Amino acid sequence: MMKVDVLTLFPEMMDGVFNSSILGKAQEKGIVSLNAINFREYSGSKHGTVDDTPYGGGGGMVLKPEPIFSAVEDLLSRTSSSPRVILMCPQGETFTQQKAEELSAEEHLIFICGHYEGYDERIREHLVTDELSIGDYVLTGGELPAMVAIDSIVRLLPGVLGNETSAVTDSFSTGLLEYPHYTRPAEFRGWKVPDVLLSGHHANIELWRREQALKRTLQRRPDMLDQVELTEQDRKVIKRLRQEQQENGD
Repeated sequence: MMKVDVLTLFPEMMDGVFNSSILGKAQEKGIVSLNAINFREYSGSKHGTVDDTPYGGGGGMVLKPEPIFSAVEDLLSRTSSSPRVILMCPQGETFTQQKAEELSAEEHLIFICGHYEGYDERIREHLVTDELSIGDYVLTGGELPAMVAIDSIVRLLPGVLGNETSAVTDSFSTGLLEYPHYTRPAEFRGWKVPDVLLSGHHANIELWRREQALKRTLQRRPDMLDQVELTEQDRKVIKRLRQEQQENGD
């Protein structure tokens, strides 16, 4: 079972996400344990103070090191594993599908969610193993980014998804954006499902899906094509698609 602990000043924010849908079912199956912990309980002061003004002046408040160090060290004292301690912050490494796959192989993850102006730098330097960001923008706290990352990681664990091939074919997992999907009815308001998907010819369907994934990636995220291992057939398809784009003036 994977264990995920989240240090936050607002543990109630996690309730809906952790106890619903895929994450809720994953906990029921005993695949993952998700725990939200209020690190204010580790403040050591009767007022539960976890922040203070920054040395050198400036606006905002900074999270003190003592509560977070104490909370993480308490969690470490109760486990024999070596957890990854992840700081959610705008300055961190951009979270990707590849990072989710990497972290899904861990036994224990500890997420730290901050608020206010920032963290005491000693938390970064001496406590965390990873710093993650979900994008180049600033939120009011690390809770939403942590929930995004946790959802992405947990869904990769064996047994979480009903169809074990779902995670394998997701966008970014293959290095490409995912191909289009269709379901019943075969025709809706005059829009028809591509004939190949109704043919029952699995080899042709796979070829169509690969070409569509290449086409969608070329149109929307061409930068990704430089990072993926392409076959000779893939290169021929991309060359043809680029020629079609030029002819159509796209």
